[in-house]
Amino acid sequence: MIEIKKKGSGEVLAEIDADTLAGADLSELILEDADLENVDLSHARLDFADLNRANLKNTNLQHASLIGAHLNDADLSGADLSYAEMGSDNQAHAAMFLNSKLIHANLSHAYLHWVDFREADLSQAILSRADVRHAIFYRSKLVEVVANDCLFIRANFREADLNHADLKDCHFNDANMIKADLSFTNLSSRHDNGFSVINSANMERANLSHANMNNIFARSVNLHQADLSHANLQDAVMTGSVISHANVTDTNFKGVELETVTMMSSNFSNALNADIPEYKKNIK
Repeated sequence: MIEIKKKGSGEVLAEIDADTLAGADLSELILEDADLENVDLSHARLDFADLNRANLKNTNLQHASLIGAHLNDADLSGADLSYAEMGSDNQAHAAMFLNSKLIHANLSHAYLHWVDFREADLSQAILSRADVRHAIFYRSKLVEVVANDCLFIRANFREADLNHADLKDCHFNDANMIKADLSFTNLSSRHDNGFSVINSANMERANLSHANMNNIFARSVNLHQADLSHANLQDAVMTGSVISHANVTDTNFKGVELETVTMMSSNFSNALNADIPEYKKNIK
């Protein structure tokens, strides 16, 4: 049995059988610390509910509505949140997952606009085809996450750990990726003539060592002091980008037009296949 409390007063409204919760309306109720492990909450309405510290391991939340819900410090390891609606055009109405565990969780096709995942652990989670615009991943852990065909436009990944992430065919336009760890990530494409996009992203001091960015669109990207060592940038479009004071040791620039790229204080003599314009060869 699960206690259902009223938000604000903490009054116990009911004790219900967990087997009856699929499709239930639990909006604005207090469910903090509730044990909902393995419960079927598919299609349930949990808008503005308090689920802080709740145990939601392996819970079925497919197609659930969690707009404005608080799931801070909750454990959603292995939970199925596919097609769930957690985001909002109004940042104040987006769900919050501060310091939560979403290890191996499935968030594919989820609506995550403005959702706050600060310092959450999403290691090996699935986010493919999710709408993650403006979402906040500050200092979050996304190691080995699978996130193909995602919209990460204007998302905040500052100091996030994305090493070995599968990010094929994603859009990171205007994303904040300052000091993010993107080492060994795959930002290429699964399709002929496909591509990922990081136009106008801020990747200052980011770790992109060994990253695969073949054929990526990277216009006006800030890569000041970034580590691009051993990265593959073959055929990338980098018009107007900044690669200053960066580590480009063994970085593959085959097919990259460097005419408009700022290269100040980056040692391109250690790069691979870099076609450096004559007038830039003596730039220090």
